Amino acid sequence: MGFDFDRFSGDVDPDFKCNLCNKVLEDPLTTPCGHVFCAGCVLPWVVQQGSCPVKCQRISAKELNHVLPLKNLILKLDIKCDNYARGCTKVVKLQNLTEHAEMCDYSPAKCRNKGCNEVLNLKDMDAHMRETCEFRPVGICEKGCGLMLIYKEHKLDNHCCFKALKSHNSAMQAKISGLDKELKKQSVKASKREKSLLSQLSTVQNELQMTALKYQKKFTEYSARLDSLTKSLASPCKGDEIKTQTIVLHRESGSLGFNIIGGRPCVDNQDGLSSEGIFVSKIVVRGPADNDGGLQIHDQIIEVVCMRRPI
Repeated sequence: MGFDFDRFSGDVDPDFKCNLCNKVLEDPLTTPCGHVFCAGCVLPWVVQQGSCPVKCQRISAKELNHVLPLKNLILKLDIKCDNYARGCTKVVKLQNLTEHAEMCDYSPAKCRNKGCNEVLNLKDMDAHMRETCEFRPVGICEKGCGLMLIYKEHKLDNHCCFKALKSHNSAMQAKISGLDKELKKQSVKASKREKSLLSQLSTVQNELQMTALKYQKKFTEYSARLDSLTKSLASPCKGDEIKTQTIVLHRESGSLGFNIIGGRPCVDNQDGLSSEGIFVSKIVVRGPADNDGGLQIHDQIIEVVCMRRPI
């Protein structure tokens, strides 16, 4: 809903009027067809009717857009306080209206004395509660009940300790009953929350167990592969069956056609010492070793005898 025109100081541009509430626009929204209305007016209309209030086309709420330039112009207008009918003469910028209303001395306030239903201006509240309220406390009953006396009872001298204690007891019982209901409500809420958390915890634990089993299985597989690879690359150790063969190769262009690397240590020697070996790491294609066919990669070179051709 918008603001009444008579609350503004000076003339207001007629284009600032909402065509639904006929007041100055509050938080203006525009339709796809270009019509502008208060947000509080047009949103319920579009949700219920599904069309522009002018009924020129079908629209949805998500098609409505804020008109910030227009909103900024309206916020700069001078407007009377919300409590002008209660006596406040303050005129502020619309953009400052909420801030002023929070501290306005003419804001309506209900008397806090129990039993009093008076609604006064905020600036008059303290004086009313201390000086004129019929239900203001004036002392403690000295006849036996020890409850607070109010001005109305004191003036009429009609305080009855029995009735006062009964009323006080009823009030306390009602308060205890309310607290008990709230406690039960909170207990049920806490119980539901606890069950929900336990269910979530159980789900997380199951997921963690499944993940742990999954990775344990993978770790076992990788360990087995690593062990297999290690065994395939390990050099023959003492006690293993060793097959030897003699290969005769003739150099071609100064090469025998293969490369060698140092061997892996054997940790199974009875004397605890490791032995180094020389192994074939590569065989050159169409080289002397490849053409001979007897030498293979990973073969260990036991002995090399160099023989020169007779001249």
